[in-house]
Amino acid sequence: MTRPWDVVLGSASPARLGLLRDAGVPVSVVVAAVDEEALAADWDPSDAAGLVQALADAKADAVVARLGPVTQPTIVVAADSMFRFDGDILGKPGTPETARQRLAQLSGRTGHLLTGHTVALLSPDGTRRDGRAVAATEVWFAEFSDAELDAYVATGEPLQVAGGFTLDGIAAPLIQGITGDPSNVIGLSLPLLRRLLGDLGVYWPDLWGPIE
Repeated sequence: MTRPWDVVLGSASPARLGLLRDAGVPVSVVVAAVDEEALAADWDPSDAAGLVQALADAKADAVVARLGPVTQPTIVVAADSMFRFDGDILGKPGTPETARQRLAQLSGRTGHLLTGHTVALLSPDGTRRDGRAVAATEVWFAEFSDAELDAYVATGEPLQVAGGFTLDGIAAPLIQGITGDPSNVIGLSLPLLRRLLGDLGVYWPDLWGPIE
């Protein structure tokens, strides 16, 4: 059976791709360059939600531009995540030193993982309709030792993920609990995506199909 929509994920994140595929949604991946550092450079740290949404919008726009005209109704899904802690916005640590410094502060404390979501519905006639929203999940960290922290940083996992931790990977035992949507911490809030698309008239089961 032919699905009424093609779904394009505008992210290179394996976690986001896995979430959609595990939810039964076949997707293709198209990544377009966005200068995230330039956009975030002068952003007010108190407006983390505004920043992640602006980045998600920019990513969606870049992917739509790269796709050009579509021949099949297409949904572009774009997202950006950051961790808000003690008034600061924490993206990907990038280096082991930064990862260790940040994670040491998180032991036994809490913060909020925020993800901006943008969905763009593209039609062959050239029209586009958008939905956007930010999901926030509170994350509670267990207390962990310096030795555990050093061992975790040495795995390399925290370097390229928002806040320096994952819920679905090696860091899972370091997370005491969450308040909110767990899929948001992994990379995409699936309940939020379902709502955004529903508001645009897309029936979520229409996205299901065989996963290659």
